[in-house]
Amino acid sequence: MSEKDYLESNPKIALILKEVNDPDGGGWDLREFIAEGGRPQTWDNITRWVHGIRNRKSIPNWDFYSEITNEFRIDILRSICAINLKKSPGTHTTDHASLNAVANQDKAYIQRQFDIYDPDITICGGTGDLFKWVAGHDSKEWKTTSRGIWWYERDVNKCVISFSHPEARVHNPLLVYSLLDAVNEICA
Repeated sequence: MSEKDYLESNPKIALILKEVNDPDGGGWDLREFIAEGGRPQTWDNITRWVHGIRNRKSIPNWDFYSEITNEFRIDILRSICAINLKKSPGTHTTDHASLNAVANQDKAYIQRQFDIYDPDITICGGTGDLFKWVAGHDSKEWKTTSRGIWWYERDVNKCVISFSHPEARVHNPLLVYSLLDAVNEICA
């Protein structure tokens, strides 16, 4: 992730995730991990989302997105920001009581972090309601797209979308094109 690339990106995109999947307990930096391409299982779909959002006028078909190289992933991901609500590692299955407790404890820190990034589009990967509360957006009303994707406008021309985790157990094209469809409707 590159501060320069993020600041020059249009639109500025933030991903809000739960926690790092590392059962061994950490000792590494999420920024470095993403700068090296991250895990394809999570970051391929995020790469597809970001590329599709930034190419909304001519979204590629699945043949283009079916195979994501590490180089392409690195290139696309350098211009986003990613925030984990829980800064300490967990496993592939989130302990929601722990996540909620830590997010509550770190609420002011997460709000400051998000305010610094001030993204145009925020995608909550399985974190929508928790992020809305932690970010202090309680007064914002959830809306739904015509196809049922929840979102709210946090500021003029700045939206937060509650969506599935990028590794949700669904066929990848459904995760990609349903989000891109929602963004097209919200940002029309």
